Amino acid sequence: MEVQGLVGLAPWTFIATIANLFIQVYLIKRFLFKPINEILEKRKAMADAEIKDAEAAKQEAFAVKAEYEQNMQEAKAKANEILANAQKTAAIQSEEILREANAQAIAIKGKAESDIAQEKRKAVNELKTEIGEMAMEIAERVIEREISEEDHKKLIDEYIANVGDAS
Repeated sequence: MEVQGLVGLAPWTFIATIANLFIQVYLIKRFLFKPINEILEKRKAMADAEIKDAEAAKQEAFAVKAEYEQNMQEAKAKANEILANAQKTAAIQSEEILREANAQAIAIKGKAESDIAQEKRKAVNELKTEIGEMAMEIAERVIEREISEEDHKKLIDEYIANVGDAS
């Protein structure tokens, strides 16, 4: 019968074991699970807050990146515009300089041509005056004496010598 005592069920022991089990479950739940659950909730809340902060930082970074790219495009557009304006200005200035140079060259050429024409007229007038004077001298000499062939050659030689000296 002893075997039955080991296998048997004692009612007070069973009730005490069940009560002990409930007390242990209550104590474990109150002093172990409750603080652990609170710690886990705090960690979960902290992790959620960090995730939200990370998402906000990510969105802010995307916004800053988009603004940076837009600013870069605007800067490139302004640089291209400034370059185009500089090229236009340079082209206009070079055309203006060429026009002024051409105008000056034409003016200088015109002045030189008029100076040449004036000098030519002056030289022609001087030659006419000299030729007239020489013709008068020759006529005076011819009238003073009758010209022989020898005198005629002599007068021509003198005339040519005088023309050479005058020029």
